[in-house]
Order: sequence, then structure tokens, then C-alpha cells
Amino acid sequence: MTDTAGPSSGRREGPGQGASPTGAGVIRRRRRWLRYTATGVAVVVLGAAGVGWAAYEKLNGNITADNDAAAELARYEKERPTALVRDAQNILLIGSDSRSGAGNKKYGRDSGTERSDTTILLHLSANRRSATAMSLPRDLMVDVPSCRRPGGTRTEPMFAMFNYAFQVGGSACTIRTVEKLTNIRVDHHMVVDFHGFKDMVDAVDGVEVCLSEPIDDKAAKLRLPAGKVVLNGEQALGYVRARKSIGDGSDTDRMDRQQRFLGALVNKVRSNDVLLNPAKLYPVLDAATSSLTTDPGLASLRGLYDLARGMRDIPTESVQFLTVPRTSYVLNANRDQLVEPEAARLFARLRADKPVAVVKEPPQKLAQGQSALSASPYGNSPHGYEEESSGNGKSRAIGPVVLAGTPDPAPTFRGNTAAEDACG
Repeated sequence: MTDTAGPSSGRREGPGQGASPTGAGVIRRRRRWLRYTATGVAVVVLGAAGVGWAAYEKLNGNITADNDAAAELARYEKERPTALVRDAQNILLIGSDSRSGAGNKKYGRDSGTERSDTTILLHLSANRRSATAMSLPRDLMVDVPSCRRPGGTRTEPMFAMFNYAFQVGGSACTIRTVEKLTNIRVDHHMVVDFHGFKDMVDAVDGVEVCLSEPIDDKAAKLRLPAGKVVLNGEQALGYVRARKSIGDGSDTDRMDRQQRFLGALVNKVRSNDVLLNPAKLYPVLDAATSSLTTDPGLASLRGLYDLARGMRDIPTESVQFLTVPRTSYVLNANRDQLVEPEAARLFARLRADKPVAVVKEPPQKLAQGQSALSASPYGNSPHGYEEESSGNGKSRAIGPVVLAGTPDPAPTFRGNTAAEDACG
């Protein structure tokens, strides 16, 4: 209701502006009605705001600020990479295998240390038209810098598996290891444990996957039939963590499965109109924040909202998942190493906010003497592919090989997008 001469405007009715003296009583009654109505509306609004504020405070209080990591990163600020592109963002997502906390002990004995079960570097383009999620294998051999242990002592620099960084120095050590490996500035980070992941899946009423064969994995506490299956939180956790009983047993296959599941989860959130439905959104936010540790810049609903707002208009076909080009480590087939110069090229493009492309299935390996352009089933992509052994006599492509003397379009990597239907 708009009343420019009402009490809310602060104006008085003078000659020529109001009613005649004979209408003074009507005007007084009208003003009283407006005051009572305004008071009633205010009570309703304040009551609604009180409920909203209570919910806001609960969700806000769920998030743990990683102040120790912030202090450690500040200590090494001069060594960290600089950001090249304004407004581009790089967020490190760490899935912790912590057994501490409610509901997590059944996944194994609590040894008092955490490891990074899954680590993804999420790059958001400056124009927020694309997002690229790059998985980093936990068994990748990397240079881990000297890091601060929880007790205050410091480790020696070491060449070790990637997840060693989180085990000895937490998120700060992992961030510094990633930055040293990729030369990409990590702007924010999030750590989620098993319980938070399960609750997220349950909050969206499960996620559908397609299984080519039944699964019976005692270690993952998972027993599923072949075909389309809607996984609840407990089943989803077993599905993304299982390694030996699903696929070819390689960690590459496991990461592929995690990426496809995350794509399906993104699709489920959008298809259910969760972001536009408060009744559906609150349980998702509660689940997402209850087991979340972030840098201080994201450790509030406001910080998370600002991040989510920038991502809400990215089409699902522009949300890409891929794994860093890697192959078996030369000294230990159970460990990984980067495929160079392909990995360096991927890192450089993400750092410069340049596009990359993903394909669901890798191209066939180039025949001897055949040109790259004529051999590639993906149009003008000038890339062959490195291969790895999966331990069962088969091989799989794991990253592009850029051939000398070819053009420089957006390089193509093996991966998938959130728009792809895993059951299609």
C-alpha cells in the first residue's frame, strides 16, 4: 500500500493538501487504522524474521572457521602464487576420512589423524560461465613442503604421496602442496567429512546412478543390484569410496565414479528446484554446513551465499569434471606421477582462466604415421592420449598428449559434465 500523505511519510496535511474540516474525523480514523495495520504487519514481519534469524544463526553456527590454516598460510604469503585473473576463483574441496565425530567411527578405527580421501580443485571462471573441477589423486607423488603439525612441531620437506600433506599438516599443508604443484593460487578451501557427505545426499532424497553389474562389497558396506539405483547417503558414501570391487580396481576409475556422482548430485539439486524452495533448501544447507570447515572468508552463510550466487547461472553442460593427467609412478606401480607436459599445460590454462574441454570417452591411440587431426574422433582436437595399465591387462587413457607443431585450441581431457546423464 502506498500513501504519500500517511504517517509513514512524516508530512502534515495543510490547506489544499488534505480534506475539508468536515472530514477531519474521517482522516483521524484513517490514520489510526493505518497505525494499527502497520503495527500488525510489523509484528508479523518481526515474528517471521525471528524464525528466519534463528535458522540463520543455527546454519551460521554449524560452520567451523579454519583460523589455524589462515594463520599458517599468512606465514608463507610471500611464497604463494599470485592470482592472474581478477574475479576468477579457485576453491580446494577436501573430503576428509576422519573417523571422529558422530556417525563416522563405523568406517574404521579413529587413529587420531585425518587423511584427504578426495581432493578437488574447483576453478570458477571470472565471468562465471564455466566451472572446472580437477581431481588430484591421493596416491600422487608430490613435493610436500615443511608444514606445521597440530602440536606445533614442523615436518621436514618430503617427496611423498599427496594425502600425506593433509595427514601431517591439515588443510594449510594441503593448500601449500597444491600451490607448489600447480602454481595456482587457492582462494578458498572447504573440508567435509563422511557424515556431511551422507547428510547432503539424504537431504536431496538420494541420487540416481546406473550400475552395469551388481555390487557386493563388504568393506564398503555396499550391496546393490545392477541397473538404475537411487542411492541414499550411506550407500552413496560406499559407492564413491569403494575401489577394489567396482570397475577395474584403479584409483582412476574411482575418481571417475566420484566425478560422475558429483555431476548427478548437481543435477539433482537443480532438477528439484532446491535453490528456489526454502522447505527443501534448509535441510540441504543444514547438512552442508554441519560438517563443514572453511577458510574464514567462507565461514558464514553470507560468504557461502556470495560464492553460490556466482555459480547459480552456470549451465550444467559448463560444469566440468576431470582428473589431472597422471600415470603409474616409475618406481612403484601403486603410486601415481604427473604426465608432463600435459599436466603443466592444464595448470597454466586454469591459472590464466583459459578454457579446457572434456570428453566422455578417450580417442583411440594414434596409429603409427597417422596424423593427429585425421585420427581424432573429436573433430579438430590435436591430441593423442597417454595410457595406463589398470592391472587387469587393459589400458585406459588418462590425459591428452599435445603434439608438436599443432594449433592451440582448448585442450581436451577425459572427463564429464554435470549435464551428462549417467543413465543415458
